[in-house]
Amino acid sequence: MLLIAAVAALIAWGGWYLAQHSTPVQTGGRFGGRGGAAGPGGRAGGLPTPVGAGTAVAGDIHVVLNALGTVTPQRDVTVTAQVSGQLLDVAYKEGQMVAKGDVLAQIDPRTYQAALGQAQGSLARDQALLTNAKIDLARYQTLFKEDSIAKQQLDAQASLVRQYEGTIQADQGTVDSAKVNLAYTRILAPVGGRVGLRQVDPGNNVASGSSIVVITRLAPIDVLFTIPEDNLPGVQKKLHSDETLTVEAWDRSGKSKLAGGELASLDNQIDTSTGTVKAKAEFGNDDQALFPNQFVNIKLLLDTLHGVTIIPTSALQRGSNGLFVYVINDDHTVSVRVIKTGTTEGERVQVTDGIKPGEMVVTDGGDRLREGSAVTLPKTSSGGVASSLVDTLPSPASDDASGSGHHGHHRHGGWGSGAHDGSSGQHDWGSGPHDGSSGAHHWGSGARDRASGASPASSGGDGG
Repeated sequence: MLLIAAVAALIAWGGWYLAQHSTPVQTGGRFGGRGGAAGPGGRAGGLPTPVGAGTAVAGDIHVVLNALGTVTPQRDVTVTAQVSGQLLDVAYKEGQMVAKGDVLAQIDPRTYQAALGQAQGSLARDQALLTNAKIDLARYQTLFKEDSIAKQQLDAQASLVRQYEGTIQADQGTVDSAKVNLAYTRILAPVGGRVGLRQVDPGNNVASGSSIVVITRLAPIDVLFTIPEDNLPGVQKKLHSDETLTVEAWDRSGKSKLAGGELASLDNQIDTSTGTVKAKAEFGNDDQALFPNQFVNIKLLLDTLHGVTIIPTSALQRGSNGLFVYVINDDHTVSVRVIKTGTTEGERVQVTDGIKPGEMVVTDGGDRLREGSAVTLPKTSSGGVASSLVDTLPSPASDDASGSGHHGHHRHGGWGSGAHDGSSGQHDWGSGPHDGSSGAHHWGSGARDRASGASPASSGGDGG
């Protein structure tokens, strides 16, 4: 019984001793809870939350219609042989720029030269017969006036003259046809543009209709794209008032502008399956930045709004009441402001109600804020406000900078309260005591090691 009583007394004394010497546990963690009384998420005290900021400005914003387009050449001609024969020569280089009328290839012309000579010979023979018939007709007319021949003989000679005249016309047609066929042996460029790859080599026999090469006109060039039917009235209004609608072509990634042009025309009906109407824009393309069948992003400038309030799109937050932003007050706290937006252009958005030019809004770090939260705006090397999130917690070197912030007695507090005595430079570090006699700092498992400046996060910042 005495042994049992002694063990019980020892256990009771041990519990009392542990209760007197244990470190209180921080309930708020290093940064405190979102809605607690301490930390950046709370309204009372705590370290300010570092945020990125942007300023609302008054300026111009463009009403732009975005679409996907395909580059389409205005002329895409497949050059074919129009007569049969052996291909003697190809006069172009693949990828060469040619002008209208340039010689592209040559077909053996000898057969067609012979046909032309034959037709010209027939024509000369019939012309001689016609000349002789006309002379006889003149004699018959004189004899008929002297009543030396019958009327029937005169009429027969006049009919023979007209017959030879018809033969001459037929012969002339044959000659002209032979000349055309001979001309077709020289294959000429019907339009100016860039030739493609060669489709037939010299030495091959080609027939009428055989493909020789494809010529594509690159400048100017068109881009086909579609416009939603909801935007059609605005586009038609501009076209009917003879206003020029500017169109820009951008690359697939949307980062590089390729060319600028203007809207040329609209299709005459809406595609009921997609609810869109086809549109065509024309580009000068003198530098050949656009290539046939290339995929491009189209930006059609429909209108420009002047003197509107503009903020970065990254400042927008969405809540139960709609869109809102965090407005940074003069005391470096934030206020929730419900806004109404209008046109969006890239990373800029028009605000129609709720924001005035000159007010600063949070663009980065807004997910950790609420009404009344304190914020800090990191500075750039040039002294301006940085837009990126920067950790502004005090460094280990700055913890001892005050000189009078450490005394021989124990300090109790925490990161949640974040108290900083500006007059004495005292820091309340939380539950970790400061032992003035030994100079050791006891931060608990979640505090940072003052010797190394490291901040272990494994315990979530809770002391004890």
